[in-house]
Amino acid sequence: MRVTAKVDYAVRAGVELAAASPGAPVKGDRIAEAQAIPLKFLENILLELKHAGLVQSQRGAEGGYWLARPPEEISLAEVIRAVEGPIANVRGQRPEQVEYGGASTQLREVWIAVRANLRAVLEHVTLADVAGGRLPDEIAQLASDPEAWQPH
Repeated sequence: MRVTAKVDYAVRAGVELAAASPGAPVKGDRIAEAQAIPLKFLENILLELKHAGLVQSQRGAEGGYWLARPPEEISLAEVIRAVEGPIANVRGQRPEQVEYGGASTQLREVWIAVRANLRAVLEHVTLADVAGGRLPDEIAQLASDPEAWQPH
């Protein structure tokens, strides 16, 4: 998986909002400064997150951005899908839709398995997990010793 700057910035903005005081709007420039994200790029990302129903905003002196739902209910996968689309695709198609012939026939199943593993991590970790500095045990264990993972 290639994590684009857009995905990285979107997740970091979401985590920043998750760490903010509940009910208190956060200014875009504050998020940009705290996470070293170019403000114009961030504003476009926040707009995409708003269109996806993950972020709300209010204009004006008392305005800013806040999460539309509790951070415990927003997975990293949702944030990624909001700004980038599907978690894993092959040439713009779902892995199930790709057809291969000859010696490559089984490659579709490999892409399906890759997507399933990405989703297993990204749908299990929430903005609250990252903001709170406490990843789910399985994720923390995998991150601490990635070489220990063995397929069954």
